[in-house]
Amino acid sequence: MAKESMKAREVKRAKLVARYAEKRAKLKAEGDWEGLQKLPRNSSKIRMHNRCGITGRPKGYMRHFGISRIVFREMASQGLIPGVKKASW
Repeated sequence: MAKESMKAREVKRAKLVARYAEKRAKLKAEGDWEGLQKLPRNSSKIRMHNRCGITGRPKGYMRHFGISRIVFREMASQGLIPGVKKASW
């Protein structure tokens, strides 16, 4: 389980990315690299981490499902993910 402070930091970054998305796209289209440098660093989409939607775990993230590999395995063995069968875990 991820620390609450780490989850909160990611939420804060997501808000910054959303707030500056239009401005960042406009500056990139114009080629104004100095203007881009003046924006907050955390407003870049690159600085976001993918985290499991259930546990907040940053490693072993499966982008298609939005969860970590451990949660995926637990849910698949319980039959909560349709179309996934246990082969040989």
